[in-house]
Amino acid sequence: MASTATSKICLQNNAPRTSFTSSPGKNTFQTNLKFPFLSSPSKKVRVKSSTATKYNEVVDEEMDRIRRLQNGSDVRGVALEGEKGRTVDLTPSAVEAIAESFGEWVKSKLEEERGGPLEDVKVSLGKDPRISGASLSVAVFAGLSRAGCVVFDMGLATTPACFMSTLLPPFAYDASIMMTASHLPYTRNGLKFFTKRGGLTSPEVEEICDKAARKYANRLAKVSTLLTTPPTRVDFMSAYARHLRDIIKQRVNHPLHYDTPLKGFQVCFLISLSSRVCLVQLLLRVELIGEEKCKIHF
Repeated sequence: MASTATSKICLQNNAPRTSFTSSPGKNTFQTNLKFPFLSSPSKKVRVKSSTATKYNEVVDEEMDRIRRLQNGSDVRGVALEGEKGRTVDLTPSAVEAIAESFGEWVKSKLEEERGGPLEDVKVSLGKDPRISGASLSVAVFAGLSRAGCVVFDMGLATTPACFMSTLLPPFAYDASIMMTASHLPYTRNGLKFFTKRGGLTSPEVEEICDKAARKYANRLAKVSTLLTTPPTRVDFMSAYARHLRDIIKQRVNHPLHYDTPLKGFQVCFLISLSSRVCLVQLLLRVELIGEEKCKIHF
């Protein structure tokens, strides 16, 4: 009876000799096997494209354009031509990208707090009377709507009023934006951001601008002048003025004419922009001054 043995095969890569061993003590044979496809190492080819390089440079520059708009906890930029040596960088498309990123940021934070998806996140917008406000407001509305927010237009407002619109019932919005550049020239404009906690911090605004930069560079933000859901116009300033008048009455607590605590007074107001004139006019109604006019100095 013939005995059988298990064959053993040894293959070594690039080895000149390969042996096939049968049973021990038997005859062996040797042969040379060559594998041409294993003999030459693979080569890596790198293709340089000047077009791709220029494209990446353009994308990086446009992303930096948005990031440079951050000014601490605000966004500030040139909205109109007229400044020597400065070009317009706070464009409607840039503002829309920033507003959209802010809306997404607000929704994300609220969903984390409440543990689930949300609908009807409400955001208000107020502005000062800068002439660039009209076109940039449309961009803000478009960006917030794109983020899935319900938008409320407060019109002419003050910065404290925007924050209070997140707290004062029946408004109590989830967030608010004030469009202003404070004391800067008329060519400038900017955005301030608020939630119920107060104004956003510098790192939070940096996060929002970074997201907006990617949207802007990828051309995902085109100004939508035709809004599917237009903003709701609200008269928050009258309610805010009423709230302030109640505080004045309580603090003055006049023993003779509680409801007209400014009667006979001389009042001086420091007003840097005319949006505060609107508030002063609302404050100095007959509820505070009575029939006798008080003297007002601006």
